[in-house]
Amino acid sequence: MSAPTTTPPTDTARPAAPAPNRPPAPVTPRPRSLRLRAASGTVVRYLLLLLVLVITVGPFLWQLSTSLKGAGESVFGYPPQLLPSDPTLDHYASAAETVPVFRYALNSLLVAVGCATTNCLFGSLAGYALARMRFRGRRIAFGVFLATMIIPFESIMVSEFLMMRSLRLNDTLLGVMLPLAVTGLSILLFRNAFLGLPREIEEAAVLDGASEWQRYARIALPSVRGTIAVVAIFSFVFAWDDFLWPLIVLNDPANYTLTVGIQYLSGTFTNDQRVVAAGTMIAVVPLLVLFFTLQRFFFRGVGEGAVKG
Repeated sequence: MSAPTTTPPTDTARPAAPAPNRPPAPVTPRPRSLRLRAASGTVVRYLLLLLVLVITVGPFLWQLSTSLKGAGESVFGYPPQLLPSDPTLDHYASAAETVPVFRYALNSLLVAVGCATTNCLFGSLAGYALARMRFRGRRIAFGVFLATMIIPFESIMVSEFLMMRSLRLNDTLLGVMLPLAVTGLSILLFRNAFLGLPREIEEAAVLDGASEWQRYARIALPSVRGTIAVVAIFSFVFAWDDFLWPLIVLNDPANYTLTVGIQYLSGTFTNDQRVVAAGTMIAVVPLLVLFFTLQRFFFRGVGEGAVKG
């Protein structure tokens, strides 16, 4: 008997028919009450932003306007005049002739750059130890660093002055810089940044034989460049703006920082607020230039933890 022949199945499947073109669903208009509520919320937000802008930027613009006003213009007239009718730069020249502005600015620059450098170095070392290393008393050390952030400077001012005097660092720029060499805020920012780094990268480095210093310098530190920029900007601004501590520790006018030296204008030109405002602008403008130059690094935040491969 011959084997039965099997006929291969034929593909009877047909291509799927295209879906019919359906008209788009009608857009339901929002009720008028919801539109009015959204519009009123937008108006309130912009009014609040405008109020904050006036409060924060208004005093700076007023000082700038006062420093540019001529001798015949009223400073405290009503209604207030923001735009000077006869702008002049003579008051800046008077301020520079009264006090050695450039010498004071150099002193402030040395202190601010030194504080920014030490905060980035020592803050990153302490932050790395608290975030990536395991040792007894780590939580207690972190709590102590946090506690230093809420202690007012006025409560430890006398003890710091006595310490600088015992070290014979009073009336020196090093004595001004040393209490600001590393702050609890810098340690906290670096610790949070190092905590965001993946453990796998560090474990791979350990398998490759990298030491603790090599993991810190070659892996952890290059991965938090945004935090380094933020800490440097904060430290520079705090050291440049500091007035009370340099006023206490410095006696020689040749060592004065810019914020302390500019205060001479308040006593010399008490009746001429234009020169005092010009001196204030001389101290503020470098900070504005620094911020607008590095603002893109500043707004990157403190949570950067990506590692480039």
